[in-house]
Amino acid sequence: MSSGKSIQTDVLVVGSGAVGVAASIEAKEAGAQVIVLEKEDHLGGAAAISGGGCCIVDTPLQREKGIQDSPNLAFDDWISWGQGSADEEWVRFYVEQSCQGLYEWAKERGVDWVGVNPNEGNSVPRWHRPEGGGGGLWHALYATALSRGIDSWIPSTAVRELIVENGRAIGVRVENLETGESQEYFAKAIVMGTGGFASNLDMVMEHRPDLRDHRILEGSHVGARGDGHHIVQEAGGILTHMGDMWFYSFAIPDHRDPNQRRGLVIRGMADAVWVNMQGHRFHNEELTGGWSGTRAIMAQEPAQCWAIIDGAMREHVVVSDPYYYQEGISVRDYEKVAELLEVSPYIKRGSTLEALALDMDVTVETLKGTIDRYNTHIDSGLEKDPDFGRPMAGRQKIEQPPFYALNYGPLARKNFGGVKTDLRCQVVDKNYRVIEGLFAAGELAGMAGGHINGKAGLEGTMLGPALFSGRVAGAWAAREAGFGGGFGG
Repeated sequence: MSSGKSIQTDVLVVGSGAVGVAASIEAKEAGAQVIVLEKEDHLGGAAAISGGGCCIVDTPLQREKGIQDSPNLAFDDWISWGQGSADEEWVRFYVEQSCQGLYEWAKERGVDWVGVNPNEGNSVPRWHRPEGGGGGLWHALYATALSRGIDSWIPSTAVRELIVENGRAIGVRVENLETGESQEYFAKAIVMGTGGFASNLDMVMEHRPDLRDHRILEGSHVGARGDGHHIVQEAGGILTHMGDMWFYSFAIPDHRDPNQRRGLVIRGMADAVWVNMQGHRFHNEELTGGWSGTRAIMAQEPAQCWAIIDGAMREHVVVSDPYYYQEGISVRDYEKVAELLEVSPYIKRGSTLEALALDMDVTVETLKGTIDRYNTHIDSGLEKDPDFGRPMAGRQKIEQPPFYALNYGPLARKNFGGVKTDLRCQVVDKNYRVIEGLFAAGELAGMAGGHINGKAGLEGTMLGPALFSGRVAGAWAAREAGFGGGFGG
């Protein structure tokens, strides 16, 4: 059923996450009229549930802390970590622009950068943490968007098709998911920011058939199902590097999911000890990234592990899922987290290590010997544990009951491939010709350009480029619609 009347605007933005909020601000500030469509019944996308960190280069916050960074150093780290498949043109564009084009831009629009952390693969700390994490960052930018007069945020509206006329994208056909009605929106320029497909396990396996024998969890925003990839491809856009994905290691199955596909990302367990399913330590737990931590777990048989914590560490557990936050922002809902620890079948528990071992179905001697040996390393004042090189300074022992074991396994979190674009975020076809009027940014475009990260990301190279490419897309879409001069960076 159709509602009949079509709707016209200057710039139409599809998706309300990082791209949606950045592109809409950029286009509106250039003078364009903006409408934002969102498939889900809530706004924010993956950005609002993310850790919020952005890889940004040579910032005032770094300099305040005595950290010497440069675009050249960041470029070298990025390309090396991407294992030779990163888009060097987009990497150079981003690292040279990230301070002014992301850090300062976001700060001027309400984002408070409160810390900078080290991460694997970076020569210096450059993972910039916003106040309130991803939720705090997104809400700050959303408040700015509202203050600019962007008031057409339309949820529960799924884009089903791009309308292309004479090789130019001129609109979209949508379905209202509450009423079932169809509608057409027309625009002078369209920005696609629909996110990735890490919450579509079938699509993950289509592009990574090598993982079919493992338990892989869906772990991005619930709306990240690859709709935009198919829609853009049907309109003539090309996809690239679709098998390059980022898997988190610190995740357990969501017992509330009736399909047993979704996972829960678990944070705040800095002192957890990892043991394989036989009860033996196998890895330096400081290295939890998608490259090191996930690879270590994937090398086990089966490709899972237990993360052991004690009663003192329980208070710090954070679950990166909207259900476990108050009002969906950044305030941890302690009661729901505590409930998870007590009821999830993927979390084992015991008043003693012996009881925990029995619940985990590992031999008591093995688990107790593993934990006792680890605790001894801390008591001995060693700089690093002699087994796997984990730094021991400041570590807490596993000693205070009750004890918990969380069943970690690989979780599909981010897509490093996607829609191919040029440096203006214009979608290109199989002949690398621009599809007029059509822009793509963020995770739909492999975070930026199609594959800015290559095969591995430095952390913060997901949300940062998604926001930045959203800005770029919004600015050039506004220019396409007759407003402003494009991205000025």
